[in-house]
Amino acid sequence: MPGGNSRNTVFFPPYPVYAVSGEGVTITDADGRTYLDFINNASAGVHGHSHPEIVEAIRIQAGRLTGVGLPTELEVQLAEMLVERLPSIEQVRFCNSGSEAVMFALKAARAYTGRPKIAKVEGAYHGAYDPAEASMAPRPEDWGPATRPTAVAHSVGAPAGMLADVVVLPFNDVEASLALLEEASADLAAVLIDPVVSRMSFCQADPAYLAMLRAFCDRSGAVLVFDEVFSFRCGYHGAQGAFGVLPDLTCLGKVIGGGLPVGAFGGRAEVMSVFDHRAGRPKAPHGGTFNANPLTMAAGIKSLQLLTPQAYAELARLGERVRDGMNAFFATSGIEGRAHGYSSMTSVVLSSKRFRNYREFVAATRSAASMGPVHRRLVDAGVLILASGGVMISTPMTDAHIDRLLEAFAEALQPRQSQTAG
Repeated sequence: MPGGNSRNTVFFPPYPVYAVSGEGVTITDADGRTYLDFINNASAGVHGHSHPEIVEAIRIQAGRLTGVGLPTELEVQLAEMLVERLPSIEQVRFCNSGSEAVMFALKAARAYTGRPKIAKVEGAYHGAYDPAEASMAPRPEDWGPATRPTAVAHSVGAPAGMLADVVVLPFNDVEASLALLEEASADLAAVLIDPVVSRMSFCQADPAYLAMLRAFCDRSGAVLVFDEVFSFRCGYHGAQGAFGVLPDLTCLGKVIGGGLPVGAFGGRAEVMSVFDHRAGRPKAPHGGTFNANPLTMAAGIKSLQLLTPQAYAELARLGERVRDGMNAFFATSGIEGRAHGYSSMTSVVLSSKRFRNYREFVAATRSAASMGPVHRRLVDAGVLILASGGVMISTPMTDAHIDRLLEAFAEALQPRQSQTAG
């Protein structure tokens, strides 16, 4: 395997931990060491590892049916649960990843409007679909003007023609973004945004920015697409419920699959009708051998049943404890840093600079100390966080687990504290 595994994001030098088993809040590696896991599979493991009720749901379903070339009642049940939680969704379809969910949402917008272009925020991650990857992590020398960001390919060899159909928006700049949107409005199919930008340390969209996007799409006929693959963690009604802005389409994944591969996209019935094949070839054909597979649907149903309003509130409380504890440490230790985030999602940057868009985020992180040594010390102490500084809370966690994280975090930064004092 190139690089030794199948996910670039799980590698860290000199070599990553190889997992063998997991239970609740812990992971055991191939050498028999046990770790407190705050990665939780990049947010997907909202209920930790091997949750007994989810395991039982999978076990029962595995004894009945694992895969089939027919629909099942399970997909209807999970779809009904999503429609109930997200008022913007009238109809939904399933796929196998968040990347697929974004891809099909953009295909739906293009088929519905008959227009080719999409708009997305500079520095935002939306999976591995070429147009959605545009300007995901551009270098400063490729940025272009702040009010008119250049569309930059993320993968070498991406077609230039694809980039011509992507309008890149400066995040949280209402005036500049609106000007770009109005300029492209006749050709614009969709505006794609994650209200809590994962690759920008969970930087949140300003209410005025989301309101502007909603009003523009209402006027222009473009489809407003929320990528809630991460941010559905924000609460029972997702980020759209927390921020009070309803999109036309929503992309989902991670927590709705009970730990198994999953994606979903849904929204207004009028837009979703492009997938309806009952009257002949649909405007946007959609297939997939493992779409809505019975194992994922069974695990997803149980996952959502466990994600009650009370569970969401506790996840958010513990997430706030993480950020408060880390920021209190930075305030008293003399070490520069800040914990950012929202609800149960946190990201640590060893810089005190604040940011509200991608270019400010890059300025903060480029001047920051590397998280690499801190991450390595945490691993050695038996605490797993994302190598980039991300911390994801799971429902089995308690205050005692947060205490252990904060203790290990302070210990991991002690060498820097000594350098600062010296």
